[in-house]
Amino acid sequence: MLNINQFVTPVGDNRVVDESNGISEADTLHEECGVFGVYAPGEEVARVTYFGLYALQHRGQESAGIAVCSDDGVLVVKDMGLVSQVFNENSFVTLTGDCAIGHVRYSTTGSTHWENAQPMYEVSGRGPLALAHNGNLVNTEDLRDWLISLGATFSSTTDTEVMTALLNNSPAGTTAEAIEESFPRLRGVYSAVVLTEEGLFGVRDPHGVRPLCIGRKEDAWFLASETAALDVVGASFIREVEPGEIVRLGPDGLTSHGYVAKSAPSLCIFEFIYFARPDSRLYDRVLYDARKEMGMHLAEEAPVEADIVIPVPDSGIPAAIGFAEKSGIPYGEGLIKNRYIGRTFIQPTQSIRQLGVRLKLNPLTPAVAGKRLVVVDDSIVRGTTSRKIVEILKEAGASEVHMRVSSPPICWPCFYGIDTAVRSELIASRLEVPEIRDFLGADSLHYLGMENLVRSCRAPKDRFCTACFDGEYRIDVPDEMRMSKFRLEEKTGA
Repeated sequence: MLNINQFVTPVGDNRVVDESNGISEADTLHEECGVFGVYAPGEEVARVTYFGLYALQHRGQESAGIAVCSDDGVLVVKDMGLVSQVFNENSFVTLTGDCAIGHVRYSTTGSTHWENAQPMYEVSGRGPLALAHNGNLVNTEDLRDWLISLGATFSSTTDTEVMTALLNNSPAGTTAEAIEESFPRLRGVYSAVVLTEEGLFGVRDPHGVRPLCIGRKEDAWFLASETAALDVVGASFIREVEPGEIVRLGPDGLTSHGYVAKSAPSLCIFEFIYFARPDSRLYDRVLYDARKEMGMHLAEEAPVEADIVIPVPDSGIPAAIGFAEKSGIPYGEGLIKNRYIGRTFIQPTQSIRQLGVRLKLNPLTPAVAGKRLVVVDDSIVRGTTSRKIVEILKEAGASEVHMRVSSPPICWPCFYGIDTAVRSELIASRLEVPEIRDFLGADSLHYLGMENLVRSCRAPKDRFCTACFDGEYRIDVPDEMRMSKFRLEEKTGA
């Protein structure tokens, strides 16, 4: 069957992403993407995948795609935009089969263009193949050059296409053998779903930095970046895919084997802090409970006399509730979020840009005027958004604003699929906490200590990647890539 990608008209490759659409895109952390897969003969697998992707929309809003395998081959539909913008009822007429994979994307490797949307599609000697993944490789260029020398061609700039080409060029007879033969060449992090006529495959890198879980509903099997997506489609969580493991979901149910010796688990700790939904579960811990406990530890570490605890919505809510409960200070809303603000195709004017954070967050003046506030957020990246939040709260009449952050200072860039700034642009890499407090205009500032962060997650520190806080990178990064984000600049104000 022909790949429907060839007939989809890309939407606006020249679109402008509004970096002032409420909260600057440069001043928040972005997870690269989310993946979903389902094997369910006789079911509407594309429609199920659609709802799974809907549950993972927070992990990526730039593009969405679904691939389905039937007796006629593998069919792919993908485009720029949100899940609800890419798919409609007509999409499901053609997307029929027994198994499917889906993807939502926020770009880190590869720019924001239609060609980089996933799943990627190839035809190998074993038949058609579609692949989608979450993560980031650190040896993409070396692999690309090697594959080109073997005759491979590329139409995108993503590491996902490199992974697909590796499988396509593998001499192995089966998909599982091709993964086992080719994926040890990859350096970096990835949780991937692979769709072929042999069935649905899930694979996780040896360090397990990105999450991937397995679910089941009667005879149907599922793969998802988060357990919340399993909940949405009515599946029960079975277990996480182990680091360095290949799983196959098909007529024989779940089969598994490792393709490399797994390393020490190194799950990204920001999944606990921010990336994953609060109703998801990791390391057998509901993330809402972990985030609430982070707030409780914040109250223990940095008590303050105040009248009300307010979150920076939505990600600061569980920690703010925990802070309020532990401190005895009432919890309330002081910032109202416009939840309909998203990426825009419209160029903002300068006057609109000056509205800044107010497009997304507006103070609830009667609740904050004359009050001493504790404002709880999950992290501070560059500091520009936090500074604006403090400013608008004081303009609304707050007498004091005490910032509490439910993670340690972010001092180091990420190379494993998180879109962070170069190191010199991370405010905590240049300024001490009192200097950051002064820049924000806050009356006090406190970051959660590493020990209590890990305690809240209920797993040992050595089971997490904490490189953005301490610079301890678990996977070697090439010098040229390291230098691209370690660029040193003259120390100036943030």
